[in-house]
Amino acid sequence: MTYKNNKQIPENLVADILGISKMNLSKFKNNLLINERKKKGHIHINLLKDIPQFQNILNTNWDKEFKTKPKKDYKLIELFAGAGGLAIGMHKAGFDTVLLNDFDKDSCDTIQRNKNWHVEHDDISNLSFKKYKGKIDVLSGGFPCQAFSYAGKRGGFEDTRGTLFFEFARAVKECKPKVILAENVRGLVSHEKGKTLETISNVIDELGYDLVEPQVLKAIFYQVPQKRERLFLVGVRKNLKAAHLYKYPDPFHRVMTLKDALRKGDLYDKKVPKSHGSEYPDAKKKILDMVPPGGYWRDLPEKYQKEYMGGSFHLGGGKTGMARRLSWEEPSLTLTCAPAQKQTERCHPEETRPLTVREYARIQTFPDNWEFMGSMSSQYKQIGNAVPVNLGYAVARSLIRLLNEI
Repeated sequence: MTYKNNKQIPENLVADILGISKMNLSKFKNNLLINERKKKGHIHINLLKDIPQFQNILNTNWDKEFKTKPKKDYKLIELFAGAGGLAIGMHKAGFDTVLLNDFDKDSCDTIQRNKNWHVEHDDISNLSFKKYKGKIDVLSGGFPCQAFSYAGKRGGFEDTRGTLFFEFARAVKECKPKVILAENVRGLVSHEKGKTLETISNVIDELGYDLVEPQVLKAIFYQVPQKRERLFLVGVRKNLKAAHLYKYPDPFHRVMTLKDALRKGDLYDKKVPKSHGSEYPDAKKKILDMVPPGGYWRDLPEKYQKEYMGGSFHLGGGKTGMARRLSWEEPSLTLTCAPAQKQTERCHPEETRPLTVREYARIQTFPDNWEFMGSMSSQYKQIGNAVPVNLGYAVARSLIRLLNEI
């Protein structure tokens, strides 16, 4: 069901699409002339259709972009591949995966368990990419962001030595792909007051690539039932003179919710499979039993708020991740590396327990047959750190379109 067909949009999803809190939604509603007939807790699309975020959804080219197919065999190397979220998306779009690398053994075991891809489990600094020179179309990877030292430096390639971005840049220098794709946390935009991103941009230019304007993509716009945001950087080799041809993917027709992730519907053809998962100690379960779907610690009776929050009760800030129960009718909060930590609880909407491993995987849009290796905590970590598969798939199609035009 698209928003064109379903005229009433739940208020909580309006807040997610606009990127504002539910608290600020009331101010937003005051600025709208609420004169359309509406269901309680919903806003009519006629009141939203002129707002850019909704125009993008209503006028999307998603269906056309979804049909993108490669015109030839495009070769891919992915670094810092993790459990394969981005790699699956790239493969679905039609890329031929030549090499994947990660330092984490469980992640490499996960990929090898599921796909017959060439995986190098090693420190990236030990790898040479020279034999791939001129043979690779896209080099991708989500390098971990470390601080650079700026004192008296120009912010170029040599200045990043000793960081994992330096190794990513070295791989680019050695294999000279047509296109580079880097993804990272949205915090990289403001890290060190923008100096880190400026240094990365300088290095990409120094390596001989035109950088497309970096963009933070919200996963909820790309068939991912989760409020995750990632920064994407696309660089095109200068001699191709094609950076102006690149266009970030258009959004899907609607926002997916937790119901779409865990039940049979548009995303999956059956209910989420049963699997192992963390458990709450009795004291925490007693507290979370009192939290309604979509609620958090402020929905507890004051006595229990104070008991649960301790000294944090009197401090500022919303701490909205604490004692948090998810809602069927909203996308999940961003998954973390562990679903039961006090700062980042992700409690099931009906049962008082953390999300299971397979529920985690569904929210990240992994296929049900993708097996994760290692201990349970390692599996949660691999999934929590992954690029959501459907977000990776949408970005991969945009890269296929670019390469087709080149």
